[in-house]
Amino acid sequence: EVQLVESGGGLVQAGGSLRLSCAASGVTFDDYTIGWFRQAPGKEREGVSCISSSDGRTYYADSVKGRATISSDNARNTVHLQMNNLKPEDTAVYFCALNEVSGLPWDGYGMDYIGKGTPVSVSS
Repeated sequence: EVQLVESGGGLVQAGGSLRLSCAASGVTFDDYTIGWFRQAPGKEREGVSCISSSDGRTYYADSVKGRATISSDNARNTVHLQMNNLKPEDTAVYFCALNEVSGLPWDGYGMDYIGKGTPVSVSS
C-alpha cells in the first residue's frame, strides 16, 4: 500500500520561504506522477505542482509559477516543493498526492493516493 507523509509546513511571513517534503513508501510501479495540491478553507482544491517519475516533466499552477520548484529524490522516494516569496493567498493545507497514471490533469481531484496534509499559513 502506498503511503505519503508530508512535512515542512508551518507559519511564515509574507515574502518568506518554505520547503515541503513528501516521503513515499510502498510504490511498486515505475511510471507515476507525484506532487502537491492545496486546499484553503472554503475553497476548491488546487493542483500546485507535480513531477513525472518517468521523464521528470514538471507542472506548475500559474499561481505559483516562478515561485515554486518541485524536485524528486528517487533514491529516497522523496519529493520536495520549495516555495519562495510566499503570499497570504498561499495559505492552505498542502497535500502530497500520487497518480499511477501519468498525463492526467493535476487538479487535486481523482488522485490515487493522498497524504494527510501539512498546513501552511502565510501572514501579511
